[in-house]
This record gives sequence, structure tokens and C-alpha cells, in this order.
Amino acid sequence: MADLLIVGGTIIPMDPDRRIIEDGAIAIEDGRILAVGPSSEILKDHDAPRRIDGTGKAIIPGLIDVHAHAGHALIKTMFMHDGDAWEALCGEVYTTGSTPEFWKAEASLAALERIRFGVTCGVSLLGGGDTIMRTDDPVYGDAHMEGVRALGGRTVMAVGPTRAPHPRTYADGGKSPRKVDFQTQLSTCLDLLGRWHGQDEGRLNIALLYPVLRDEHEDTMSAHDYDAACTQARRLVEEARAAQVVFTQDGHQGGSIRRAEKLGLLGPNALLSHAINLHDDEIDICAQTGTRIAHNPSAVASINGYCPAIELMDKGVTVALGSDATAPDRSADMFRHMQQAMHYHRRHYRNPGILPPGRTLEMATIEGARALGMDRTIGSLEPGKDADIVLVDMMRPHLYPPNMTVHRLVCFANGNDVDTVLVRGDVVLEGGKAKKASEEAILREAALETERMIERTGSAAGLEVPENFWKAQRYGSRA
Repeated sequence: MADLLIVGGTIIPMDPDRRIIEDGAIAIEDGRILAVGPSSEILKDHDAPRRIDGTGKAIIPGLIDVHAHAGHALIKTMFMHDGDAWEALCGEVYTTGSTPEFWKAEASLAALERIRFGVTCGVSLLGGGDTIMRTDDPVYGDAHMEGVRALGGRTVMAVGPTRAPHPRTYADGGKSPRKVDFQTQLSTCLDLLGRWHGQDEGRLNIALLYPVLRDEHEDTMSAHDYDAACTQARRLVEEARAAQVVFTQDGHQGGSIRRAEKLGLLGPNALLSHAINLHDDEIDICAQTGTRIAHNPSAVASINGYCPAIELMDKGVTVALGSDATAPDRSADMFRHMQQAMHYHRRHYRNPGILPPGRTLEMATIEGARALGMDRTIGSLEPGKDADIVLVDMMRPHLYPPNMTVHRLVCFANGNDVDTVLVRGDVVLEGGKAKKASEEAILREAALETERMIERTGSAAGLEVPENFWKAQRYGSRA
């Protein structure tokens, strides 16, 4: 006998046949899917003490975000006009200006945002931009994981050292500054990996990272520091492979994938973010090594350069969508990023036939699971897989008329249309409200920790409206 039945609605299971099941049903037992099919068939064979009415809903696998940043959710509104100042503030907060309480409050807020938007699994780098990680002490990673755990979602916390040279100064909220070397950061990462990976029935996971080595680093770093960075990158890859976890890097661009191949960093467990302005041979390298790509169409990197996601997929490379959230101009709403992906590539090719809605939904579901090596567990609604399920309320003006469900879902829905979310069969959102934690308490703590962070870092100027915010077409000019 099943524990739970979802009955009615249109199921888009993302199974190999890419069925669309009108008036469907899903039977769930012990957190896993027992059966998926038409209601008339499923109800003949299954009953359950609880039923969820899916009438008027689109029922899809939980959305997967393969690239985002922990910490950003409490900084995203600051220095919105000045990317360099924003990056500098992030660097300060993620080394000396944050406390465990900051990281827990931020993690809970980001996890709540994800759950509300139907994102049941996401990668979160413990810091950013592409360099600064809060891995001087395991207490910060612990705080992040506890914050996510409270909401019941699924996460992959990516941890690693900062790029050489070392040491780098860290402090706990500005107190007791200390020099932290590579070995200390590595030990922190391995400690977090050993204690957290696979916890809560596979909801809580760890990935390892090392910052990207681009042409600029080889050109500007001393030979000693560059050699140290190469050695350290190889060490992180060795540890990731030994533990059979994802190795991820943020900020790849033309030339860096060639270098990563020479260093032996690539392979099926490698997930490379952004991947803009690649050389043709780098696309082939990704295909030949089985390397996966995290494509972030809404990120600033995708403004500064072009990610050849279409060409990569044409070569058989797994390309999944990331939000690169949160940041001054983007949220964790994967519906938004699906829509952005379509427009991004159609504009590039001047062709509205590029990246159909169905393919785009694959990039946020089954391809995301494949990029994380989780496609045997999540990413589609199939018997034996974990019941990570999202019900989207399609009974809304912007989602009518009631036909072409996949098209409506991908092209017109947004995260606020999500009604119900299950993670491993556990209802974590119902009627658009979190079930595992108080939303009011999360918002209150987020506001408090943001105020404390601003006071510690003396960064209140980052909240001022810039001079050219109104009545100008660009920052820095009245023209």
C-alpha cells in the first residue's frame, strides 16, 4: 500500500518516452515513486491514507539548479550598480565579515526561496565570486547545512580552498583574525565531506572545488604560485574522485578548459560553470572527457561572453541550467532562467526555433540530475526514483487557455505559481507555504543578520541609490 497518492492534473514525468499524462496519478511509498500513469490505472492498483489533489496542476520533477552561491542572499541588494564594489564586499564578508549565524540565516533564506520556486535540488558554492570560499573552519559549512536542513530540501554544498597564493586572512565576524593556509582549508573541506555527504537520506551532499585557472592567472601569477595552484587543483580532483563526488569550478572561459584538460581535472564528475567564449577544440574536449557544463544564461558572465550551450549539446555534452543566484539582478527562479535561456540563444542565432521549451525543461530537470551524477535518483518521475515532485498551479490567467501544458509551463510560468513541493516524498511546501519551518522567523533572522553584517563591514554606502539610477540610460553617464 502506498503512503501517498497524487491524483489528477497533467503529469510531465520527463521519462525516456517524454510522455505527457493527462489526468494522471503518482503512487509514493517510503519516499520513492511506486507508479506513474493515468489515474484510472494507478487507482486500480494503489490506495493510500493520504491523497493530494492535482486537479488543475502541472506535475513535474523537482527543478534542479546546478550553480548558485551561498552567502549572496544577504548581499544581493547592495552595490547593485557597481559589480566591482559588490564583489569586493562579498570577498570581505566571506573571509572576515561573517559569522556562523550569518551563514545559517542566509542558507535558510536561500533554501526557502528555492522551495517556494519548486527547486528541490541545488548546488551552492560556500562563497564566491569564483575565488573566495568560507573554508577556514568547518563551523561555517555546518551552519549552512543546518540552515538548508531545516527546510527539507536537497542541496549540494560545494567547498574548496581559495586560489593560491596562501595564506589568506580570515576572521569570525571581524574578531581574532588569523592566517589560513591551503592545508587548513583542505582539511576543512574533507571534514565537511566526511560528515555531511549523503546525510538525511541523500538530501545533503558535498562537492569539492578549486578556483578556475585562466590565462590571466598563468600570465600574472609568479611561477611558484602558479605551480602551487596547479598542484592544489589536482589534489582537489583526486579527493573528489576518491570520494566519488562532483568536482566543480566557477568561471570557465576560452583557454581555461584546455588548461583543465592538461592538468587532468576533467571527466564525468567535473561540472564547469559559465564556459563562455570557448574555442572549438574545448567543445570537443568536453565531449571526449564526459565533462558537464553548468550554463547560467542570466549571469553577468553570459553578458560578457557567449556560452555555446547549443554547440556543446550538439556534440553530446550534458548541459544543465544554473541560476548563479542570488545576485543584484537575479533570483533562484528557474522558470525565469529557462525563459532567459531560450531568448539568449535565439537572439544569438537570430532564430526563434532554437532551444524548444521541451529541451529547456530537460536542462532544468533530468539533465541537471545527470550533471550532478544523480540521474538514477532524481530528475524524472519514474518508479524507483525519489519522489521529488512539484505541482504548479496552472489555473491562472497568465497560464491559460488550458492546452499545450509544457509550452505554457516553460514559457509563461514563474516560481510563484508553484503550489506544492515534495522532496523524497515529504511535503515541504503546500499551498505555497513552507511546512518545515516558519517563514516569518526565517525572514526575521535574515534581516537581523544582514544588519549585523552591514555594521561589521561598514558597508551602509552600498544601500544608497546611485546618482544615475533615474533619468539616465546607463550608470556613470547622463547621455
